[in-house]
Amino acid sequence: MDDYLYGADTYSQSDLFAGIPRERQADIFGRGRHRLVASGGTLFRESGQALIGYFVEKGRLKLSKVHEEGKEAIIRYINPGEITAAVAVFSGKSYPVTAVAVGPTEVIGWNREAILDLMSDQPPLAINLLHVVVQRLDDIQNRYLEQRAERVEQRIGRALLRLVKHSGRKMNDRILIDFPLSRQDLADYSGSTLYTVSRVLSSWEKRGWIKSGRERIAVTDTKSLQAFAERGPSPELLEL
Repeated sequence: MDDYLYGADTYSQSDLFAGIPRERQADIFGRGRHRLVASGGTLFRESGQALIGYFVEKGRLKLSKVHEEGKEAIIRYINPGEITAAVAVFSGKSYPVTAVAVGPTEVIGWNREAILDLMSDQPPLAINLLHVVVQRLDDIQNRYLEQRAERVEQRIGRALLRLVKHSGRKMNDRILIDFPLSRQDLADYSGSTLYTVSRVLSSWEKRGWIKSGRERIAVTDTKSLQAFAERGPSPELLEL
């Protein structure tokens, strides 16, 4: 897995701008409004009118939705080089989730008129945005199937692997999920409970698959975790 990168090269690494020359990328970003969101700050709230779509330059956004019972569900994390809320803005709908900054986060935002103008001026941008939407629909479908068909231990494993894939950074013999992640966050992301996540992570730590600390989780045996997530837990693991 490649090291996770931040900084000026975020634009060229983003799938959203594939096939668009650098000078035209500069024009796209020049039409947007830059904003810094403090750690823990809210960029937009669920059910608010979707006026601006955002691209994350640095930092990270946590997108969450609140159930009727008041429990939070983490829908996804938006990493540097990714966009959020553009479809809601384009369709004139409300924001379907709440976006909170995980660490200091820099974003660039465009309103509906600007998004439409940019897609008209830069046809590859419209195609790339469609690809992003399709990928996220696939992700939602896969996670729905996980919730319906898999044991909670598998869901936790898949959640960790998903985070490692998108936000992993190599550190010697392990891959660190490169942002603060509490056990409650992982529970909210995998559709589990704090008790279950704590039990499962403790078991995996004893087996040498992960290392965890205060709001930090690193995977030390990706192959074993991958095999577990794909086949499900063996009976002896369920007893731990």
